[in-house]
Amino acid sequence: MIPEDYTFTRYLEAKRSVDDRSMNRFVWETLLHSLPETSVDNPLKVIEVGAGIGTMLARMVDWGLIQFAEYTAIDLQAENIEYARHHLARWARGNGITLEETQQGLIYSGEDTRIEVNLVAADIFTYIQSTEKLTCDLFVAHAFLDLVPLPDSLVQLFNWIQNDALFYFSINYDGLTVLEPVIDETFDELVLTFYHDTMNERNLDGQKYGDHQTGRHLLEYISQAGGSVLAAGGSDWIVHPIQGEYRAKEGYFLHYIIDTIYHALYDHPLVDQERFSHWIDLRHEQVEQSKLVYIAHQVDYCGKIE
Repeated sequence: MIPEDYTFTRYLEAKRSVDDRSMNRFVWETLLHSLPETSVDNPLKVIEVGAGIGTMLARMVDWGLIQFAEYTAIDLQAENIEYARHHLARWARGNGITLEETQQGLIYSGEDTRIEVNLVAADIFTYIQSTEKLTCDLFVAHAFLDLVPLPDSLVQLFNWIQNDALFYFSINYDGLTVLEPVIDETFDELVLTFYHDTMNERNLDGQKYGDHQTGRHLLEYISQAGGSVLAAGGSDWIVHPIQGEYRAKEGYFLHYIIDTIYHALYDHPLVDQERFSHWIDLRHEQVEQSKLVYIAHQVDYCGKIE
């Protein structure tokens, strides 16, 4: 059924399986083998910006990346942080992890596991200005850097980290969206070209931000900001039906993507709106019929802040 309304938190939950499948394993393994030894008395200090509902933290535990950690999760939207508290509590119960709720966040403990989580609802750049430089071992940004002004934002973030640290930047969009089957080759191309253009024209308080080719540009931006790349690799989203069905909650994920394209272009002066509205309806119908294939090209990085 086509959703009547959409929520960002539900979208973040729905894309967990898409991200899990897409994230580059070579980059992940490079990060894993670069991390320092940890213990209950020497936890890994992790900072994640744009943390959403906490899926990266859950993934890092599920995939064996962290065992003992002090994890600070920062997100602009207070509803994401509040949702993260409940989402991570459900995840802990489902995995047999003992959970203690605190005023700052959560504490997880289990066999060979202790993770103290500090949940922060704040604009990261305002937060930087109001806090002292932090010591951390791992700095994380997942599906975030293509939404902020680069390279300036990366310089600010790197300068905020007091010591040498590792970074992990995953799911950075890089300029290719594919929707199959084709409806009308010429109109399909026009819609996606203008959609990509809107990613470069985001504006907040008079400041432009966003780049639909962030994935490739990060190689240069990381170097400019004082970092060095240890590994990079593609992390393309590829969503398609299997035996007539989408995996997990990926049907909702696709509807959300189509709705995002609609809201990006619904009043665009160079797009025939009647034709566009019909095009959007057809794309939703393709999802309902489990016929739509969606591909988005992205790039993952890990490296060192020096």
